[in-house]
Amino acid sequence: MKFVKPFLLFLIINFSALGIGSLLMAEGPRGSWYLQLEKAPWTPEGWVFGAAWTTIMICFSIYMALLYLKRPTNKVMSLFIIQFIINISWNFLFFNQKLIDVALISIVRLTIIVTAFLITYFKDLKWKSLLITPYVVWLCIATSLNLYISLYN
Repeated sequence: MKFVKPFLLFLIINFSALGIGSLLMAEGPRGSWYLQLEKAPWTPEGWVFGAAWTTIMICFSIYMALLYLKRPTNKVMSLFIIQFIINISWNFLFFNQKLIDVALISIVRLTIIVTAFLITYFKDLKWKSLLITPYVVWLCIATSLNLYISLYN
């Protein structure tokens, strides 16, 4: 029961980030600007993004609830808030403002922060740290997609 409350709270916050990010991306991946970009050959189909982010946010919510119960510190919450803001801002920077290079810097920072969670708190969560690996892997893929677009457009 101790786990359920923080898990639900992180779940709500994480899915709110996805929702806010979607609202901030204007036409997003369906817009003519994005459709006309030269995209990486390994760009997944559109449905993969939704499935990936749903899985990532569920796993990340479990991870954050476990970490918060283990280390309820300002550092943990500060990293989480920074991650939240950067995650949302990428959508705005890339899709809404079409600032591909600035978005690339943003997603690299997000990747560093999420990886910092994995490395910094591995001793605390041990094998449970695997819950954050889908987020790290997906950010590496997303960063490569953003980099490709940055280089070829």
